[in-house]
Amino acid sequence: METTVLLVDDEVNMLETTAAYLRNEGFRIVTATTGNDALAMARAERPALVVLDWMLPGKSGIEVCRELRSMGSCGIIMLTAKAEETDKIIGLEIGADDYMTKPYSLRELAARIRSVLRRIQGKPEDVQTLHRGELTIVESKCQVFKNGVELALTPTEFKILMTLAAKPGIVFSRLQLMKSVMADEFINYERTIDSHISNLRKKIENDPANPIYIQTVFGFGYRFGDKR
Repeated sequence: METTVLLVDDEVNMLETTAAYLRNEGFRIVTATTGNDALAMARAERPALVVLDWMLPGKSGIEVCRELRSMGSCGIIMLTAKAEETDKIIGLEIGADDYMTKPYSLRELAARIRSVLRRIQGKPEDVQTLHRGELTIVESKCQVFKNGVELALTPTEFKILMTLAAKPGIVFSRLQLMKSVMADEFINYERTIDSHISNLRKKIENDPANPIYIQTVFGFGYRFGDKR
């Protein structure tokens, strides 16, 4: 069964070129050119992944990304003509799984789509449930609960949390965390892990400014507090 990918871009020529390439790569492609159409298509088609342009008429890509995250756990790759690191961090903080700057390689886009899909759809090798303080992490269902209430984590955030929580007290470098969530592909922005960590802390910590779960080890990386 073909995997459905929703492409959202108001540049029609680029949209058609990208759609044709990805169809040849074996994906089922549906398209939209506005933010509102993208959300309607997402509700109708339930794509496994959305490739979403930052600048769209009507609702912006950022607004669409936020609404997609509230609808479910599809993968999201943001596309933008902007290259500033702050733009990348904004995209990641509102729930994108990956980020590409235009102009981009169609071959690289296809590879990134597969990478995000593997992270979302891949079955864990060692199914387990972790209990860490107020948190319960159910690996087999990619679910996290805090005091019995389920938290809405992105696939990337879940992978980071699972990696850290599985080995409390062990320090992971940014590069190690990037490899854990993205394998060995496209590890070009180690610092982007910081924005994922920041967003994750907002969801799991009682006081994100003074975290007890995901702790910074200055000069090295991050560790999970020994909450067993």
